Amino acid sequence: MEENKPKQGLWTRDFTIITLGSVVSMIGNSLSGFALSMMVLDYTGSTFLYSLFIVCFQLPMLVCPILAGPYLDRMSRKKVIYRLDFLSAGLYFGLFWLLRGGWFSYPLLLAGCMVVGAINAVYLVAYDSFYPNLITEGNYSKAYSISSMLWPLAAMSTPIAALVYDKMGSATPLFAFNALCFFVAASFERTIGYQETHMDKAPPADGLGAAKRFGRDLREGLSYIAGEKGLLVITLYFMVSGMSGNGAGSLYLPFFRNNAALFAAWPLAAVTLYTIVSNFSVAGRFLGGLIHYRVKFPTQKKFAIAFTVYVVVTLLEGTLMYLPIPLMAAAFFFYGLLGVTSYNIRIAATQSYIPDTKRARFNGTFQMLSALGGVAGTLLAGSLAEVIPERQVVLMLSAVTLCAVWLLMFRGRRAVAAIYNREV
Repeated sequence: MEENKPKQGLWTRDFTIITLGSVVSMIGNSLSGFALSMMVLDYTGSTFLYSLFIVCFQLPMLVCPILAGPYLDRMSRKKVIYRLDFLSAGLYFGLFWLLRGGWFSYPLLLAGCMVVGAINAVYLVAYDSFYPNLITEGNYSKAYSISSMLWPLAAMSTPIAALVYDKMGSATPLFAFNALCFFVAASFERTIGYQETHMDKAPPADGLGAAKRFGRDLREGLSYIAGEKGLLVITLYFMVSGMSGNGAGSLYLPFFRNNAALFAAWPLAAVTLYTIVSNFSVAGRFLGGLIHYRVKFPTQKKFAIAFTVYVVVTLLEGTLMYLPIPLMAAAFFFYGLLGVTSYNIRIAATQSYIPDTKRARFNGTFQMLSALGGVAGTLLAGSLAEVIPERQVVLMLSAVTLCAVWLLMFRGRRAVAAIYNREV
C-alpha cells in the first residue's frame, strides 16, 4: 500500500491559532461547567432535576444545528466563530456578577442553559465546518489527533474546579475566568487569515426568497446524506451511541454522590474520588491522541479497528460501575483511549469526504441527531435512576448500543468502510 506523504507541515499560523484558541475556551468551560453542575446538584438534591439541567443545555442541539447548517454554507464561518465567542464572554461575565451578588434561581439557570446551549450548537457546526479548511493536504488524521487531545487537556482542570467549589462553596470566580478565556480566544480567532470560498460556490438564489432558499438548501443537505448510505449509517449509529453515552455520563456523578458508603475505605470525599477516577478517561484520551499523532493505522484496517472499538467501549461503559476503584480507573482509561480512536477515524474520514459546500449541512444534521440521542438518553437515565439503581440503568442503555453496533455498523459495513478506509 502506498501512503501519500503530506506536501506541507500541519502547524501553519492559522491552524496554531484555532488550536490554541480552542484550548483556552475549553479550559474555561470545563472549570465553570463542572462547578455549576455541582451547584445545581447540591441545590436541588434530585438526580432528575440535575438531569433536567443537563437536558436544557442539550435541547437547542435538537433544532439549532440543522437550522444553522444551510446558513453556514452561505456565510462566513470564521465570523460566526469569533462573534459567538465574544457573546459567550459577555454572558459568562454577566453570570459572574449575578452569582457574586448571591443570586441563584434554578428556573432562570435552566433558561440560561438553553441560551448557552443554542450558542454552542451553532458554534459547533461553524467550527467543525471551518476547521478542515485550516488543515494542510494529507494531514487530516494528524490534525484530528490534536483536536482529540484538546478536550482531555481541558478536562484535567476539573479537579481544580472541585477544589475551588469545596473550599469556597461557590463557582463565582470560575465564571469570571471563563469569560476571560472566551474573550482571549475570540480576539485571536479574528486574526485567522484563511479566505473562505464556500460562499461563492453555493447554489444561486434563482429568485427565491430567503425562506424558500433556506428550505431548498436544507432539503438538498438531507438528500445528500440519505443518498450516501455510509454517512447515513454513521449518523444513525452515533445517534444511538450518544443516547447511551450521555445517559451513562449523566449518572456517574450522582452514582458516586448517592453511594458514598461504597467508597468509605478511601480517604477522600466520594465526589473528589469521582473526579480522580473519571480523569483516567481523560488521560486515556490524551494518550490516544498522541498515538494517532505519531502512528498511522493501515488504511484498509480502519473500519475493522473502529468496529472493534465500538464493541469494546460499549462493554466498558455498561460494566465499569460494577468494578472496584482500581479496575474502574483502568476501565475509564481504556474507555478514553479507545474512544479517541473511534473519534479520530470517524471525523477525519467524514470531514475529508464531504464537499466544503455541503459540510455545514451534514455537520448540522449529524449534531442534531446525536443531540437527540443524547437528550433522550439523559432524560431516560435521569427518570429511571429515580426508581432503579444507576448501575442497572447504564447496563440497559449499553445493551441498546450493542444492538445498534450489529444492526447498523455490521450490516452497513461495506458502505461505512468505503468512507473510513481512505488515505486522509
